[in-house]
Order: sequence, then structure tokens, then C-alpha cells
Amino acid sequence: MKRVVVALVVLALACALGLAIGTSDVSLHRAIFDAASNDRTVLVELRLPRVLLGAVAGGGLAAVGVAFQSVLRNPLAEPYVLGVSGGAALGATVAIALGVASTTLLGAEILPIAALAGGLAATALVYFLARRGPESGTSILLAGIVVNAIASAGITFLKTLVPERVAQDMLFWLVGFLDTPASSWALPLVATWVAIGSIVLLRDAGRLNLLALGSDQAGHLGVDVVALERRTLVACSLVVGAIVSVTGLIGFVGLIVPHALRRTMGPDVRRLLPMSLPIGGAALVACDALGRALFHVVHQTPPVGAVTALVGGPLFLALLRRAR
Repeated sequence: MKRVVVALVVLALACALGLAIGTSDVSLHRAIFDAASNDRTVLVELRLPRVLLGAVAGGGLAAVGVAFQSVLRNPLAEPYVLGVSGGAALGATVAIALGVASTTLLGAEILPIAALAGGLAATALVYFLARRGPESGTSILLAGIVVNAIASAGITFLKTLVPERVAQDMLFWLVGFLDTPASSWALPLVATWVAIGSIVLLRDAGRLNLLALGSDQAGHLGVDVVALERRTLVACSLVVGAIVSVTGLIGFVGLIVPHALRRTMGPDVRRLLPMSLPIGGAALVACDALGRALFHVVHQTPPVGAVTALVGGPLFLALLRRAR
């Protein structure tokens, strides 16, 4: 409990940093006491939704990373390994290529809907391909890699057919961002799916621990391994699909945070999952704040997905070296 409180404090500090840092200076006094000021508009309507989206998305990706690494018994598994990201990216790029990305359907933009539909379709395909495999975890992992490769090829093919301006839009979406979309339902949608998926994973945390013993041993201890893997796969896929549909592809958060927590806290999933939610959120919000701070140096705001890759790659190599 004490560690969870510390993690929540870290998340609060990261959110405060995200609100304070931006491409323009904001007076906190005017933002609080002058409702008509531009400072209030920037803080409440621009930075606050961005910070909240980063906290929710980062926490969801980190929790899914913990679950995937446990259910697949693979420390390199991460939220995008099961083809969800590839399917979501392909759905989004199809919408962009057709020129309907900004079109609305029942008040909602088509782009997130297309991305979510693509992610769920890819998940269904992965499960269909893997359900007859000799070992479910390995089969799911291999099927996810294949589906991601097919989706990547489809995206590359589409990029060669569209004008350069449209290809730039595709690239921006594929790198990852936290610019909140105009639709007001995006943040509540992501928060709802992350909450539902996290509840399912937390409920199964003890069973996920037993999977480390192997499928046969876990089955002898009373775990329905097939049902547990299916339940975890569906919950994680819905979380990742919802996040990707709004933020694009943001890598390394779901890989680095579980590794770092496991090195400091051990492999107990019952402890890792509650900690991964605030720490993952804090990590993504801090990376986004770093990207906006770079605006004053490079006069451009790099996508948060590029920042997480630049920060997470060397950090992961450092973790591997320390492990050796």
C-alpha cells in the first residue's frame, strides 16, 4: 500500500509538470482566478485533457504489458505484440487514405472508429489462427507477429498510393500523439475501457502468477488456463485498441515500465499490476512534457511516440545490461 501511495504521488507530480510545461508560458494565477483569460483556456481546454489522456493511456499500456508478459511467459512481450496495433494502424490508414478520417458518424470522428475496428478484427484473426496451436501462449505470440507483419505491409502499400500530404498524415498517426481529438467522447471512452480491462486483470492477478509455473502445473492447481488466456487476451486487446484508436502507436511504455517494476519489486503480478497503472501514466505524461519542453530548443513539438522510443530504447538496453 505504501508503494502505491508513492506511485500516486509520482503520477500527481508528473501531471503537475505536464500542466506547467508547454509551448507558451501560462500564468497559474490568471488561469485560476480569471475565467475569461487565455491562460485558463490553455490550461483547462488544451493541457489538462492532454495530461489526463497521457495518464490513462500510459497506465493502460503498462498494465497490459505486465499481463502479456505473464500470460505469454515472455519478458519481451508488450502491448502491441498481438497484432492489435497493426490492425488499428491499418484501419486508421485506410480511413486517412480514403479521405474520411475527419468525417463524423453520429457525432464521432471516423478515424478512431476505424482504428478500433481494425484492432478488434486483428485480435479476432490472431485468436482464430492460434486456437489450435500446440501451446497457446507461443501460438498467440507467433500469430500476432504474423498479423502485425501483414498489416505493416498493407500500410506501406497504401502509403505508396496516396499523395505526399496524405502520407504525412499517416506518418504522424503512426508515430503516436496525445493531441486530444475534437470529439468529447474520446477521453471517457479510453478511460472506460482501461478501467474495465484493469479490473479484469487485477481480478486474475493471482492466476497469472501461477502461469509462471507452466500451463500443466497451473492446470493441476485448479487454473483454467485456456479460459484465463482468452479472458486476458480479450481484456488487453480492448484496452490497447481503445488507446491506439485515439493516440496512435506509442511504443516502449508497455515494455519498459513492467521491466523496471519487476526489477525493483519482483515478479508478483498482484503487486506489479496496481503499481503499473500510476507509474505507466507518469512515464507517458513525463515523456510528453519533455517533448513540449523541446519546442523551445528545436521550435517543433516531436510526437510523444518518438520521445518514448528515444528515451525507452536506451533505458531498456541499460536494464538488459544490468540484468546480465
